[in-house]
Amino acid sequence: MTKRAIPLHVKSVGDLKDGAPCAVVGGTHAGKSGIVRDINTSKTGHVTITVVQANGSRFKTLAKNVIIAGHAGA
Repeated sequence: MTKRAIPLHVKSVGDLKDGAPCAVVGGTHAGKSGIVRDINTSKTGHVTITVVQANGSRFKTLAKNVIIAGHAGA
């Protein structure tokens, strides 16, 4: 059996790491992917991240709309 990446829905800030590859699955930017940068928690408790795409463009999105694709499964 081959190991492959298992998508991980972000449930807490501990799941996020700067530099992790991710894909956006909800919200305005659904379908886009890139590298996680600049993780912030707002005053209301929502976690926001900046995603940098391969072409260099950046966008902000809520962490709840992102899956982290860099985790290996058994």
